[in-house]
Amino acid sequence: MSRKAVELIEKRIAYQGYYRVEEYRLRHEQYAGGIGPEIKREVFERGDAVAVLPYDPGRDEVVLIEQFRVGPYLRGDNPWMLEIVAGVIDDGETQEQVVRREAMEEAGLTLQRIERIMGAYASPGALTEHVTIYCGQVDAGSAGGIHGLDHEGEDIQVVVLPFTDAMARMAAGDVTASPGIIALQWLALNREDLRQRWRF
Repeated sequence: MSRKAVELIEKRIAYQGYYRVEEYRLRHEQYAGGIGPEIKREVFERGDAVAVLPYDPGRDEVVLIEQFRVGPYLRGDNPWMLEIVAGVIDDGETQEQVVRREAMEEAGLTLQRIERIMGAYASPGALTEHVTIYCGQVDAGSAGGIHGLDHEGEDIQVVVLPFTDAMARMAAGDVTASPGIIALQWLALNREDLRQRWRF
């Protein structure tokens, strides 16, 4: 099926604040044939984003970040999450520009080479957000400290881990944000090839 198999009846903004919630009424083709009944869906509109796992192939270390997240807090989980660098793409920016900007803003890192891992939807039933995930070559020896933009209320701690320790932390349930899980799993599968191509 394609986009032509969907009939959009109405779209309206249900809420506009820091983020936006849009309400849709639509119908779509069904696998058994014909058009299904009208359904109503509210969708959280955030825009597209990028994420990057900074990796030092010489030291075999990854650079993660830790920061407060309101979603886990409201759910009763630990709100200080171990994640990878990420940010929303603003109008007129390329993915590579955002990856490099966010690495500097959130971790104080200059990315050397970058490699696209994949694109993914975090929760396609409720979000339009599409995240493109990268791995970026860095010098982890210079990584550390607290970063983030004051006017955005960011308070971000850099965490440098040997690759094996990062994988152990993920296995222990310390990395629960999906872009970080995807990036670390990708690195586990491609690490030796990546180190050869990045000359380590």
